[in-house]
Amino acid sequence: MLPRTFQSAEADAFRDTVRRFFEEEVAPQHVGWEERGFVDRAIWKRAGELGLLCLTIPEEYGGAGADRRYCAILMEELARARVSGMSFLSYTEVFATYVLRFGTEAQRRQWLPRIACGEIVCCVAMTEPGTGSDLQAITTRARRDGDDYVIDGAKTFISYGSAGDLYVVALKTRNETSGKDEISLMLVEGDRPGFTKGQPLAKIGLRSQDLCELRFDQVRVPCANLLGTEGRGMAMLMQELAWERIMIAIPAVASAERALADTVAYTRERKAFGQAVSDFQHNRFALAEMKSEIAIGQAFVDRCVEAYMDGSLSTEAAAAAKLWCTELLCRTVDRCLQLHGGYGYMEETPIARAWRDARVSRIYAGTNEIMREIVARSL
Repeated sequence: MLPRTFQSAEADAFRDTVRRFFEEEVAPQHVGWEERGFVDRAIWKRAGELGLLCLTIPEEYGGAGADRRYCAILMEELARARVSGMSFLSYTEVFATYVLRFGTEAQRRQWLPRIACGEIVCCVAMTEPGTGSDLQAITTRARRDGDDYVIDGAKTFISYGSAGDLYVVALKTRNETSGKDEISLMLVEGDRPGFTKGQPLAKIGLRSQDLCELRFDQVRVPCANLLGTEGRGMAMLMQELAWERIMIAIPAVASAERALADTVAYTRERKAFGQAVSDFQHNRFALAEMKSEIAIGQAFVDRCVEAYMDGSLSTEAAAAAKLWCTELLCRTVDRCLQLHGGYGYMEETPIARAWRDARVSRIYAGTNEIMREIVARSL
């Protein structure tokens, strides 16, 4: 309803490139990926060829050197195309940013160009079987042994865990001065002895994203694999957390918008009691309410992106965006499915897939209950 602040000739050209890639090269394969439970590795290399990976990473490390408005465009088009198997969110905008911000120059030179071209698949391993959103409670540990760290523990719900080549692992290290366990981040290659990947977990939605458990049994990694400063893992995670939550809010709004557009088209064509479903006043009002709510969500998310760009995005605003937009998405796809009637419940119907894929958005990147707590603390 309001003009978007991301509009420019260059941004529009980028959006067209991204849209064509998803529509022509990704979408036709997506049903097959959902049946197999994983994405073909070749598609990451193709995305790398088109310059769609590591958008914000400097060109000297193989990235595009763009600002995060282009990331927003990428995530919007990904959501509108309903190709949930390609999570650019965790692959480049989280993993690569950790390496860029906190890695050594040697780590950047070694890994970032290979990530940017799609040669390797990257994963972020934080969640554990007994911790959920409580990162402070993790029990995976790394003890120092000469020039190595030795890692023991387990992680779960790790996106692309089975296919991963390189992982950022959150774990506990012992502070020798205080004697306390502190969170650190470690780069761990997927082929190290003692590192095992479980079978992909069966999920309600996002079926083309392989999700699995990881186990570390006396896994040795060199001290050079430490990311940033030992014991400063939580501080490093917090620096990126606000943007990670905006990266959930952006596709949530775009997915809701796509669901509404599909439903408007369907209800215009579908007849009931001698008239189009959209001609019933109750249904028109429902569509109008959804359009208004989506416009409100879009305006707030756009403002959050602008605030991030000028350095003024607060933790509370990011949490509110993640909370509002994911609740909006789930509410919208549920109402849209209802307007499709019985066809909306059929697996082959796009709205049915959108409905099942949307539910996890209220859980990952911190549950919405945690988002409410963050906002409540600011009152």
